[in-house]
Amino acid sequence: MARVEVITGVERRRRWSDDEKRAIVAESFAPGAVVAEVARRAEVSPGQIYRWRQEVRAAIAGFALLLIAAPEAAESTAGPRYDGEPAIELEFAGKIIVRIPRSIPAELAAAVVKALSRR
Repeated sequence: MARVEVITGVERRRRWSDDEKRAIVAESFAPGAVVAEVARRAEVSPGQIYRWRQEVRAAIAGFALLLIAAPEAAESTAGPRYDGEPAIELEFAGKIIVRIPRSIPAELAAAVVKALSRR
């Protein structure tokens, strides 16, 4: 038997919290997930999930996940180095690898990253 939800007030639309949206979008991005099935379980249209996914992509455009090691872990590991100095290593589309040493001014590093990200 199908479930029917009767809305009696002026409000005709369901409001989703940001946490609910994030959970549904995360489920839709899971390996092997089918958006139509996720939508059915969440009682929302597949088109709405695609819209939320676009919003998430737009919100994080230009940003990448970053992992920062604790200082003691960074010193004990043999991470990227530039002439013996600790460095950040960035890879752009698997084609260009840039090592930026700690001594480089932040403005210069930002300009290099910005220029290379346009390629």
